[in-house]
Amino acid sequence: MAKMTAAKYLADTFASYGVTQLFFVPVILSRTLAEIERRTSIQRIMTHGEKPAAYMADGYARASGRPGICMSQCVGGANLAAALRDAHLACAPLIAITGGAYPHTRNRHTYQQIEDVPLFKPVTKFSAEVDDITRLPDVLRQAFRAATTGTPGPVHIQLLGHQGEFDVQEAEFEVMAEQRFASVPPFRPEPEAQSVADVARLLEAAERPIIVAGGGVRTSGAGAELVALAERLAIPVATSMNAKDVIPGDHPLAVGIPGLYCRASASKAVLEADLVFFIGSHTSSQVTYEWRVPALGTAVVQLDINAEELGRHYTNQASILGDAKVSLARLVAEADGGTATKRAGWVARAQTLVQEWRQEFSALLQSDAAPIRPERICKELTDNLPGDAILVSDTGHAGMWTAGFVDLNQPGQSFIRAAGSLGWGLPAALGAKLAVPERPVVCFTGDGGIWYHLSEFETAVRWNIPAVIIVNNNRSLNQEIAVYSHAYGGALEGRHGELWQFQDIDFAALARCMGAEGIRVEKPGAFAGALDQAIACGKPCVIDIVAELEAVAPLGYLPPNSQ
Repeated sequence: MAKMTAAKYLADTFASYGVTQLFFVPVILSRTLAEIERRTSIQRIMTHGEKPAAYMADGYARASGRPGICMSQCVGGANLAAALRDAHLACAPLIAITGGAYPHTRNRHTYQQIEDVPLFKPVTKFSAEVDDITRLPDVLRQAFRAATTGTPGPVHIQLLGHQGEFDVQEAEFEVMAEQRFASVPPFRPEPEAQSVADVARLLEAAERPIIVAGGGVRTSGAGAELVALAERLAIPVATSMNAKDVIPGDHPLAVGIPGLYCRASASKAVLEADLVFFIGSHTSSQVTYEWRVPALGTAVVQLDINAEELGRHYTNQASILGDAKVSLARLVAEADGGTATKRAGWVARAQTLVQEWRQEFSALLQSDAAPIRPERICKELTDNLPGDAILVSDTGHAGMWTAGFVDLNQPGQSFIRAAGSLGWGLPAALGAKLAVPERPVVCFTGDGGIWYHLSEFETAVRWNIPAVIIVNNNRSLNQEIAVYSHAYGGALEGRHGELWQFQDIDFAALARCMGAEGIRVEKPGAFAGALDQAIACGKPCVIDIVAELEAVAPLGYLPPNSQ
C-alpha cells in the first residue's frame, strides 16, 4: 500500500492491465490523463464525440480481446450510454467511465446535470457509482471482471464530480491488477461428460445435422475445434455474422450466414437439416430470421457458456454448458467419426446449395458495370484482402453485402461488424487498428454510414492511424427504396428522393483535404490496385467507390410457401 492520488492509482492500474489506448471526450479525469502521460505509454485518444469514443473502444476490444475503455464528463453521459448499445448487442468487453453528481447538488437543477446511471442499466452487465475513492480499487477490478467473464459485455463506472475531479484526492492504494481479467476469455468452464456424450450421440444419429456457430465461438478462439468437429462428423457449418471468420469461406463444409443478412444457401441448408447445433449463439432474430430458420419444432442441441441461453428460443434435446473451445475439443474426442460416411449425400446437398448460390450471382460478382455493383466490390475484397487483414463492416447495406457476398478464405483473416449502429464502422476500424497495428484493417461502409462520424478522419490523421476506409458511395440510403415504395403505395413518386438521397460527394477528395489519403474508384478493375496502394501508403486512406444507386442487397430467404 502506498499513499497516492486516485489519478496516479488509475494511471498505474490501467497500465498494469495492459491498456494501450483509451478513448475520451474532454473534460474527464484530467489529472488522471496527465498522470498517464507521466507514468505510462498509454495513448490518450481524444475524439470528436462520445459515440465515436465508445465505437473506437468497441473496435479495439473486438480486435484485441482486451476491454476497451471510453470516458466522458457528466454532460456527455447520455451519449456514451447510447453508444454502448452496439457493444452490448455484440457482447464486446468495454469499460465506460463517466463523471457524476455530488450528493449536495442532486435535484437542484445543477447546470448540465441529470441522473445518468439509469441510462446505462439496459446496455451494461455491471454499473456502479464511486463516491468514495477508497472504493475505487474494488469497483475497478469488478469492472474488468464483469466485462470479460461469461458472455462479455460493457460495464459502467460513474465517478464523483461532473468531470471525475475527485481523482485529485489521496488515499492508501495498492496497484493490483487481476491479469486473468485483462482479456477474454478469463475462464474456460469444463462441460459435464454426460452432456457431451448426449450431444455426441444425437449428432452421430442425425442424417442431416448442421452447425450454426455464433459469436461465442469467436470469443473463445474455438475456430479450429469447430472445424475439427465438422470434419470428423461431416457436418455442414453455418455462422452468424459475429462468427463469419471462424471457418474459411471456401471450406467444403461452409455454407455461409443464415437468417436476415444471409446467403440463401445457408438458410436453405438450415431449413433442410434434421438437427441444428447452435454453438455460442443467442439464437437471435437476425441469425434465425425471426425464429423461422430453423422453424420452431426443429430438433436442436446447444452449447453455450451462459446457462440461461440454453433452450431460450428452441427446446433443446440436449445442452452443453461450458466454454466453446474446451467443449468442442471434448466433443471431437467423444464423437464417432465412423458415422460420417452416412452423411456424404447431405454434404453433397449442402455443397450443391452453395454452388447454386454462386451461379445465381455469378454475373453480378463478375460485373464490369459502372457505376460499380456492390457484389463486384465484395468479389474484389474476397480476392484481394490480405491474408492477415481485419475486415470491419458497418451495418445496414454494408452488413448485408459483407455477410452474403464476401468470403474470408484465409485463416488469418478476421471480421467484426456493427450490431446495428450505422456509422459505427469508421471509428471502430480506427480502434481496431490501434489495437493491432501490425495487421491491415479495412472498413466497408457506405456514404450513409460515413457521414455519421466524418470528423473522425481528423482523429485518424492526428494519430496517423493507417486504416483503409472503403465507401460504397451510392449517394443515398438506398436500403430504404422498398420502405418508401411501400409508403407511397407501391411505386416511388413525388419528392421521394428527399427521404433517402444525398449529394454526390467525392469522399477521397474530402479525405485529402483533411490530411488523409484518398483514392476514387470508378471502374471495377481499378479496385485491386487501389486497395494495395491504400494499405501501402502508411496513412489513413479512403477508397471512394462510385457505386450503383439502385443496387439493393437481397434479404433473408424463406421457402416460397412460407413468405
